[in-house]
Amino acid sequence: MKTIGLLGGMSWQSTVHYYRIINEEVAARLGGLHSAKILLSSIEFAEMEELQHSGRWQEAGDILGREAAGLRKAGADFLVICTNTMHKVAGQVEEASGLPVLHIADATAGAIKRAGKTKIGLLGTRYTMEQDFYRTRLIEKHGLQVFIPAPADREMVNRVIYDELCRGIVRPESKREYLRVMRQLADDGAEGIILGCTEIEMLVSAADFHLPLYPTTYLHAIAAVDRALE
Repeated sequence: MKTIGLLGGMSWQSTVHYYRIINEEVAARLGGLHSAKILLSSIEFAEMEELQHSGRWQEAGDILGREAAGLRKAGADFLVICTNTMHKVAGQVEEASGLPVLHIADATAGAIKRAGKTKIGLLGTRYTMEQDFYRTRLIEKHGLQVFIPAPADREMVNRVIYDELCRGIVRPESKREYLRVMRQLADDGAEGIILGCTEIEMLVSAADFHLPLYPTTYLHAIAAVDRALE
């Protein structure tokens, strides 16, 4: 079994789900008392959010790169960045650590393509929805057509993530707003919705919507188990 290096804490709420899903999946596959070999570096999220907000992505990547290098020295075989947004610096993290990053967009796109879908809605932080590092990867590497919400709805989706979900707050009114936006993406032509922020799974689930949902935390964690047990 390979050792998984988790770069977590962004937020810690979603990192908890990574740890649980990975260990549950290893136990289900191997039985008995088996669990995953995991090394975790948990980032101080307030510092990271400030770097994101001010556009200081190089500095943010430097922090993750140092933590990733530490995970390699401790024995990690590959890396899982436990957040969609910070995959903006995935290449920088790989270069600094010398370890491969299991990319969350690739794990998600694989599930979408296996389901035979090509048109997909994307929810996430404004960085994930608007910037090229994520959406362009889905389009150019995986051949998907990606729909994102209108500007005002992108702002609402982003605000709920940072002001509520990352603080462990789940509000019914925010769920209603997310479902409204998801319905609009479906009307635009989406055949499913990527929950492209690891905290969104705290708010909505497959039971809430009529189209398939692609929860990135779960899909990324399962892909990590696949890699660890190769």
